[in-house]
Amino acid sequence: MVKKHFFILLLLAIGALSPAYALTKLEASVDRNPVMEGEYFVLNISADDELDTGKLDTSILLKDFIVGRTSVSRSTQIMNFDAVKETRWQVLLAPKQKGQLTIPSFSIDGVSSAEIPLKVVESGSQPMQANNLFIDAKVSTDEAYVGQLITYKVKLYLAVELQRGVLNAPVVEGAQIKQIGEDKDGSEIVDGRRYRVIERTYGIIPDLPGQVNIKGATFSGDVLVESQRRGGMFGFNESRPMQAGAPSLTVQINPPPESFQGQWLVADLVALKENFPEEINEFTVGSPITRTITLLASNADENSLPDIVPALPSELKSYPEKPQRQTFVRDAQVISQYSITSAIVASKAGTFTLPEVKVPWWNPRLKRQETATLPARTIIVKGGVSTDVPPAPAWQANSAADSGGTWLTKVFAALWLVTLILWVITLIAWRRARNPQALIHHDQPEIASVSGLRGLEQACAQGQASDILQQLQQYFSQMHGCAMTLDKIASLSPALSQAISQLQQSAYGAQAKSAHAKSAQAEVNQSTDLKVAISALLAAVKAYDKRPSSNTHLPLSPLNPR
Repeated sequence: MVKKHFFILLLLAIGALSPAYALTKLEASVDRNPVMEGEYFVLNISADDELDTGKLDTSILLKDFIVGRTSVSRSTQIMNFDAVKETRWQVLLAPKQKGQLTIPSFSIDGVSSAEIPLKVVESGSQPMQANNLFIDAKVSTDEAYVGQLITYKVKLYLAVELQRGVLNAPVVEGAQIKQIGEDKDGSEIVDGRRYRVIERTYGIIPDLPGQVNIKGATFSGDVLVESQRRGGMFGFNESRPMQAGAPSLTVQINPPPESFQGQWLVADLVALKENFPEEINEFTVGSPITRTITLLASNADENSLPDIVPALPSELKSYPEKPQRQTFVRDAQVISQYSITSAIVASKAGTFTLPEVKVPWWNPRLKRQETATLPARTIIVKGGVSTDVPPAPAWQANSAADSGGTWLTKVFAALWLVTLILWVITLIAWRRARNPQALIHHDQPEIASVSGLRGLEQACAQGQASDILQQLQQYFSQMHGCAMTLDKIASLSPALSQAISQLQQSAYGAQAKSAHAKSAQAEVNQSTDLKVAISALLAAVKAYDKRPSSNTHLPLSPLNPR
């Protein structure tokens, strides 16, 4: 019984010596003041006791603030047998409007915190050195023209580690906007403090004249900031949402001047250049000549560059490919490029001039119209591959040189020709008598042209259009004994004319036909069209070459019948 009373007294003594834990202090603070409109900051509320997390009511903040994530932590520290307990709330807030606001007092178990007067400034107006994160933006010009590319560059400055985030494009009414190029990641020192800088470039193209208001780009995301527990030796990183925005900008847009002539194009600089086979001095009829014209414009949109359709002489046919447009950034300048490649095919020999190409454009800096020019070019086209015409006999040369020759010379020439014909007839009769099966039922011109036809057939089998056209000219040049161009061959028959045109269109116009639908099926159709054109050409050549013949040739009677 005595022991029981002693144990009760001991517990009462220990309870009397132990400190009584109760809430005595409630404090509220912010991590910075002033803050920017729409930017998140941290409200810290601490109590010197372990409390239920639901005892803090933050609904009174919803009137003037956007209430974000709330985190709660508890801690107990024992120093020299003294225990210190703490409950801490971290509330992320963003002011809804600028001006002077007040964070109200909070009360828990009869203990209240003090009010906090908070100054909210306009976005972008807070001193940069006081920010861990801010945005800066600028435009390339304060005055522009309709259709002119305005460069909008935005920089996100970070003095803390970025965990995640989104950089939103500026908002512009009455204009087109698109990102140009890739983001750049670098660093800059601002007022002695090093920042990580993420730079992005946008292109703004106004559609209508007047004043264009650009609502600045914005950032929203989470960053890691260093925080230190009260009384602790070490810090830790915590994720904190942050939001920032660039200031709004205004640009005055002017209409195109009435004095401008041509398709409207405004740029800082425009240039024309071409890629042409300079190493070739002379070209061949029927062989394609590849020519690429490129239009370059500084600070212009690629879609505003005009289409280029060069004028050509009627003897030259052009088979263009689909134009290519692209935009890239070089030396902090936005460069737009338009290029078109064409295959030029000459239908006859001669000297031709490719006219100069002109593109008018407006210089916004000098406020005047200028012209980009590609100079004219002269080309020489030869008649293609053909055999030389055999030289005239000596008697023909003498007769041509002396048109008033004597009648005796003409008589001797006639006798010489008769003797030659009789000798040829005798030779044929002698060969037929020795080998009757060797008789060939073809005319002499066809015998002379067999090799040319064989070469044409081989070229058709290989399927190269330029080789086919060259062999075609060689074949007909051999047949007619003079140089034959494609236009001369086409004039021999309607079938030949149509077949030559079909082959050129299938070979050199195929890329233009399939440029709008580049697929496996388009390639199959292109190959099929070329094969059909080659077959039609070979059929037309053989049809023209056929001559009426009889299968019942009578042998020539011998000169000296037995």
